[in-house]
Amino acid sequence: MTGPHRLLVLIVLLVAVIASACTSDGDEPTGLQGADSGAGDAEIAPIFSVPTTDGEEFSLSEHIADDGRPVFLNLWASWCFPCREEMPAIDAASVAHPEVKFVGVAVQDSENDATEFAEEVAVTYLLGFDSDGNVEGAYNPLGLPASYIISGDGVIVERIFGKVTEQDLADKFAQHFG
Repeated sequence: MTGPHRLLVLIVLLVAVIASACTSDGDEPTGLQGADSGAGDAEIAPIFSVPTTDGEEFSLSEHIADDGRPVFLNLWASWCFPCREEMPAIDAASVAHPEVKFVGVAVQDSENDATEFAEEVAVTYLLGFDSDGNVEGAYNPLGLPASYIISGDGVIVERIFGKVTEQDLADKFAQHFG
């Protein structure tokens, strides 16, 4: 096989791998997508606990048991430019939607870098650290930023891969909880 033919085969294989990675169950494209297609295949959110910037700990299971509000979970990193760009919009949405608990969890990041960035952007919603990689491993994002809307009873109702706007979140909350 000649050089150009090898390159063509590699490109075709790469496109096939990307196409496969960009679908869920073989037919639903990723991006903004719900967890429940109506066929009873709702996915329970993986339970986690993380240390937070305020020195406390956030536990999803305790939140569900004690508070019961839906959760907007955002996975981010200080080195992720789209994460940096979306955090002010998420912060504004957290103020506009107190009926939803907003939690940002730094993944693939050092706690020091994440803390410095958190102080720089000065968001008001809760930020935590995935210091052991368990949150990232459990939620398995396709990249960053990645967000999950979790119902008050702990079911993932929406996965959002990529940057969000305040309006995106308002629309999603109205769709799922309005």
